Amino acid sequence: MLFILWLVLCLAAAPLMLLPLALWLREVYMRYSASRLIACPENQQPAAVNIDALHAAFTGIDGSPDLRLCDCTRWPEHSNCSRACLPQAIETEPYTLAEVKAQTKQIYHLPILLAAFAAWCLGAFWHSQYLFRAQWMAAAGVTHAQVEQFVWRFSPHLLTVAVCLLFAYGVAWLLAVFHRRGVLQGILMSVLLCGTLAAASWSGMARMPHGLLVIEAGYIILATLTVGAIVGGLYDKLVMPSRSL
Repeated sequence: MLFILWLVLCLAAAPLMLLPLALWLREVYMRYSASRLIACPENQQPAAVNIDALHAAFTGIDGSPDLRLCDCTRWPEHSNCSRACLPQAIETEPYTLAEVKAQTKQIYHLPILLAAFAAWCLGAFWHSQYLFRAQWMAAAGVTHAQVEQFVWRFSPHLLTVAVCLLFAYGVAWLLAVFHRRGVLQGILMSVLLCGTLAAASWSGMARMPHGLLVIEAGYIILATLTVGAIVGGLYDKLVMPSRSL
């Protein structure tokens, strides 16, 4: 009984002990979050930049956060710049939307289209006769004739194209919101989005036959990793040159 009481007291005291640290991390994060309007040292034109507030918070526990830029409206076309505007960004207050409403980031469509097409092709091969079509039909309890009739009536391939495209755009949107890019960041955002969708639809998925659920889960995992890697990895590559900045 005394052990249980001690355990409860420890669990109650732990959040109180960590509260000052959490408040400090939140203060550092809020201090460096949001975009800032600066004059680019390269062309003296206005640009909106973002300081990596999450990195600053985790490295600022000792009071000396490591500050670095994580996004700029001149990126990715000029992402190899010297970051000479960092001191200016640190001293500048976060801007309002009215100040830089024209300095918004773009979502480039070509990597999204490539990712959606790759995910769709992966699904077509995954459910083909070369891999899991026979197992899929057995698990679903349908015949080849029923599958052909379903495909002819409802054109599920068009639906899967739309789903892959919407999912790829969702990953791109998360990368833009969190100012992240790269293969690993793309995969992380893709897994985050897929996990959210899976949690929202888990009640329906749980009713699927076990064999069918395993086949579909395998495809979803591979498609999620593929979309995240392509959208995140090509974020800085397949872009149109900027003329305005």
